Amino acid sequence: MHPAFFQEKLSEKKVRCRLCNHFCVIEDGDRGLCKVRMNKNGELFSLVYGFPVARNVDPIEKKPFFHFLPGSTAFSISTVGCNFKCSFCQNFEISQAPGDYSTYGTGISPAEIVRLAKKYGCTSISYTYTEPTVYFEFAYDCAVLAKQAGLKNNFVTNGYMSREALDKIAPFLDAANVDLKGDENFYQKLCGAHLAPVLNNIRTMKERGIWVEVTTLVIPEYNDSDVVFDFLAESLSKISFEIPWHISRFYPTYKMADHYPTPVERIRQLRRRAIEAGFKYVYTGNIFGDQGENTFCPNCGFLLIEREGYLVSQNNIVNGACKKCRFKIAGVWK
Repeated sequence: MHPAFFQEKLSEKKVRCRLCNHFCVIEDGDRGLCKVRMNKNGELFSLVYGFPVARNVDPIEKKPFFHFLPGSTAFSISTVGCNFKCSFCQNFEISQAPGDYSTYGTGISPAEIVRLAKKYGCTSISYTYTEPTVYFEFAYDCAVLAKQAGLKNNFVTNGYMSREALDKIAPFLDAANVDLKGDENFYQKLCGAHLAPVLNNIRTMKERGIWVEVTTLVIPEYNDSDVVFDFLAESLSKISFEIPWHISRFYPTYKMADHYPTPVERIRQLRRRAIEAGFKYVYTGNIFGDQGENTFCPNCGFLLIEREGYLVSQNNIVNGACKKCRFKIAGVWK
């Protein structure tokens, strides 16, 4: 076990975990909602430090990031655990840790993670698959060493970390793709969380200079109505119209395996709706070969980046601008 950051000692050996916006109060011998942070004799510990269950070299487009080092690869890691209980989670086998979870296998150091990232020619480390907040201590130590080695860091996150946690990782975090899942009712019913902290963290990330992209998984009957979508668009527009917005198709899985997938045309409709609302970079997700995978110049309409799934077939962004009209394209290009 590894000592946890952001712990507040209370009476009777209780501890308040201040890592995320659940702010769990944990009795001696118990765990937080994520099941991977444990109170032992009045001290909070991480149960997953140094024990990633996934290590892969991924295209950055898989995260998805479309305006952050396109065509590059990211050394992608995760541990077990999540602070959400989404009934539609695509990685539920590793995100939903059992209450009696204990580490297994051989641990790996942050220095070794960075060495592997360099060995395989990655330009960044991606903390992904589950929720990087719950393995914050390990991610943080990796991120510090990655920066020293000339690598960039990115989170693929539900955006529910506390302000304290965000402030600590911000100097080392180059980018984040944040899930913006739905309205407050959606968060409470399907995720066991709240919307406001997510929106607040998206805004704070932008203010701290972290490159932000947003993903919304559209689930029929839950967050696919015009009313919910327009609410999300209005909320995001108050932060920035230049945030790339990935509007993704739902496929049945986990506790929603008996539901039905999102109609392709509905995803395309919502993309058009977002563009009409003023968003400059809107993408379709989980529709292979769709035109909505490509990046177009919002000024002249020129095709900037052509994609087929995770493959970039052409890139017409030169020095951060449109090759044709020289309009500056928001993103991190080198």
